[in-house]
Parts: sequence; C-alpha cells; structure tokens
Amino acid sequence: MKFFVTGVAGQLGHDVMNELHKRGFKGVGSDIAPVYSGIQDHSPVTEMPYVSMDITDARAVENILTQIKPDAVIHCAAWTAVDAAEDEDKQEKVRLVNVTGTENIAKVCQKLDIKMMYLSTDYVFDGQGESPWDPDCKDYKPLNVYGQTKLDGELAVSGLVSKFFIIRIAWVFGKNGKNFIKTMLSLGKTHDTLRVVNDQIGTPTYTFDLARLMVDMILTDKYGYYHATNEGGYISWYDFTKEIFRQAEALGHPEYAPDHCHVYPVTTAEYGASKAARPFNSRLDKSKLAKCGFTPLPTWQDALARYLKELDF
Repeated sequence: MKFFVTGVAGQLGHDVMNELHKRGFKGVGSDIAPVYSGIQDHSPVTEMPYVSMDITDARAVENILTQIKPDAVIHCAAWTAVDAAEDEDKQEKVRLVNVTGTENIAKVCQKLDIKMMYLSTDYVFDGQGESPWDPDCKDYKPLNVYGQTKLDGELAVSGLVSKFFIIRIAWVFGKNGKNFIKTMLSLGKTHDTLRVVNDQIGTPTYTFDLARLMVDMILTDKYGYYHATNEGGYISWYDFTKEIFRQAEALGHPEYAPDHCHVYPVTTAEYGASKAARPFNSRLDKSKLAKCGFTPLPTWQDALARYLKELDF
C-alpha cells in the first residue's frame, strides 16, 4: 500500500512518515519547500521520497497525485498559526491553505478513488459547557478564523470524498516543530514565575502516538469522524505545565523545581486577550475509537514522559 502525506515538515507529518517506514509501507512526503525542511534528526522521513507541492495549486495537486497514484492521502498540511490567522492581511492565505488546498486534494482523491484522511481540530466547536464533544456532533460554532477554515476544510472533505476519515485533535506536541511544552521549558529556564491559564480544559496529543493510530485507521474501511487525543483525563494548561515541570525536575533539571520557577494559575480574562478567541471546553469524546476496534492512545502523562526523554533541554 502506498501513502502520500502532506505537511511532512510539521510535527504530525514527520511522525506519520516515520510510522509508515517502521511498518514497511511506501510513503511519499510533501510540503511546499523545494526540499524537505523539517528536523534533521536522521529519522526515516529524511530518507523517504519527497515531492514539493503547493496544495493551493489545483493543477499541481492533480498532476502529482495522478503520477504517484497513492492508495491513501494523509493530509496533515495546514495553516496552524491561530493568532496570526486573525490578521486581515493573512486571512486570504489562511483560507487558501486550509480550505482551497483541502478542496483540491479532496477532488482528486474522489476522482482517483483514493482514501483521504484529514486532520481537524477542537476549534470547530465554540468551547462552551463542560460535556465532551462527540465526534459526530454537528453543532459547529468556531470562535476564530483558524477554526472556521478548518471546519470548511472538514465540510469539503465530507462533501467531496466517499472514503474519508476526519480526525479532530487538540493540544498537539511532537519532536518536529514548536509546541506548548517546548515553550514552557524555555520560559521556565529564564523566569522565576509563570502565569498559565487554568480555565481552558482539554487533553494533549502526542504526534508519535497519534501517527500509530492514524495508520491503523487508514488501513481499514471504517470511515467517518473521530476524536483522538491521549488518554489520562481532562486538564488545564496550568495542570499541564505543572506536570511538565515536575517530570523535567525528576529527570535531573532542578531549574524547574517550584522554588526556582513558580507557576501561578490565572483565568483567560486575567491572562489577557489574545487575537484569536480560545475555547474553554476542548474536551473531546474519544469513546468511538474503542467502539470501532481501534486502540486508544496511551495516557498523556506517559506520553509526556517519553517525549521529554527525546528532547535536548
């Protein structure tokens, strides 16, 4: 089975390519850069075939996918800079990438009878209440430009492709690229105190674990909507930071001890408004995974422990 993966210079695309290689599948990676521009960690992704492709160019997408003839496309490429997406001079570009680019891929997948997997986000919901969002819920009310464009991408996939998987994820972290954990570790070294939001609730997602699930899933014909984050319960960003520092200290980094860097919980209002509104409730109901025969991801605490051992900090 041959796979085509977009966005391989990002956190998730990088790990998906490595997972495919580990299982012996053929994988072709793509991104917009002329050559692979992700982390140079000597992992298989740096050695696997790579094709430069602008997903907003419909003709290029059709030509490349027609030539490669994959059995499945895993579409990880996206504009993910949530606050920058609110800038008026960037909104057209955000929509081109997240909506038009997705539509271009979806049309070719349907034309060539290719399975398509699209990665979406908790941001398609309004984040109100405390009940976990069901993957088949259609009560969409995005709070920001990024969320709206990811929702429109979802609707393009579900409306154009017969064989589709839409997976919503949240609070993503991986080895390749920027993320919350890396930011907190960096700030913890240079600050005596940190203020972290404690009224936005969700669950982290480790791309290494998610990639395994995605490949498991796309090998089946169990199409539809899914939610996938690590297990381990729902937490706030404050809770997450406290555990990041606790585990970092346990690994021999005393600079993250409470007497070196104290972490204070604050509300979103106290923290100060960002350009893009954030959902308070990012709880995603993942029970559909087990019901459909898929193995849930390990706990986020376990994922964090494994991730920190991979980092050079």
